[in-house]
Amino acid sequence: MQVPLLDLRAQYASMKEGMLREISEVCDSQHFILGPKVEKLETEVAAYCRSNYAVGVTSGSDALIIALMVEGIKAGDEVITTPFTFFATVGAIVRVGATPVFADIDPVTYNIDPAKIEAKITPRTKAIIPVHLFGQAADMDPIMEIAKKHNLIVIEDACQAIGSEYKGRRVGSIGDYGCFSFFPSKNLGCFGDGGMVTCNDPEKAKLLKIFRNHGQSGTYIHEYVGGNFRLDALQAAVLSVKLPYLDGWSEARQKNAAEYREIFAGAGLDGKVSLPETASYPVRHIYNQFCIRVAGGKRDALLAHLRGIGIGCAIYYPLSLHLQKCFENLGGKPGDYPVCEAATQEIMALPIYPESTTEQRQAVVDAIAAFLA
Repeated sequence: MQVPLLDLRAQYASMKEGMLREISEVCDSQHFILGPKVEKLETEVAAYCRSNYAVGVTSGSDALIIALMVEGIKAGDEVITTPFTFFATVGAIVRVGATPVFADIDPVTYNIDPAKIEAKITPRTKAIIPVHLFGQAADMDPIMEIAKKHNLIVIEDACQAIGSEYKGRRVGSIGDYGCFSFFPSKNLGCFGDGGMVTCNDPEKAKLLKIFRNHGQSGTYIHEYVGGNFRLDALQAAVLSVKLPYLDGWSEARQKNAAEYREIFAGAGLDGKVSLPETASYPVRHIYNQFCIRVAGGKRDALLAHLRGIGIGCAIYYPLSLHLQKCFENLGGKPGDYPVCEAATQEIMALPIYPESTTEQRQAVVDAIAAFLA
């Protein structure tokens, strides 16, 4: 049985008519950058994330960059984050000239371990970027306490986690900023690149809008050096059509995760495969990814086998960021972050998209069990 890692065609087919109508309205208006469609989406996303403000930008990567820029974080400053995340989290820090400082991860959630943060703080530290990885919220209360104690900005990287909750609060509404990606593979994805920054402070929201448009406070009047981070109206229109479906899709992912657990329970894979765990604190996990761990050094061989028989799977992530060549100037070496490094050797994502079927999940688990037998 062919099982893709992600298949968006069924999702599109279910809303094609409304999608094309919205796109046609943008084409008829010839208003392609910012404008009413973007403003509408900003209002909708702010309400959904339970934040006071939302500012549309070009991508999740640029959402992180602009939040750092608005805070004036620059060369000589340090930002603490996790080594186990997509490159953009750390790339944004480097892009503004600051230095990333890593803290190891929690072995259950794969998110930054709050107990490892405080020892990394120096007089140069200006911010913390926790990542809500795979759709599960990081432990935000202790992170916010540390930030308050040391007068640090908290930028939530919620690019994989729109709709996820921490103790009843939506991610992106807890820190000073929340950064979201609308890359097509996300739970809420557009037809290309798109992103959003949420915040609760009106002055921060004002500055975000200025910085996303080359630092203009008025036409050709530049108070700051910003960037071209403007969200396209076409992408905003697509996202406004999809947003009402998001909770249903997240619930389907949760159902699919529960079903995987039931199937794995009868597969006789104890000691060979570990399933993703839920945090000890209250969370709403929205499963952007369902990542198992494969013991005994067999992950890469299993990955190749599954792909060879038409089952989609992926490694998120194969190499800790402190060991990436482009960051070798930071002096990272093997053994610095053992929890993260162990995860990179064993973790593998399985298909969990909302439209996937019970039969497909059974086929995935059967194939894994046959290979590891």
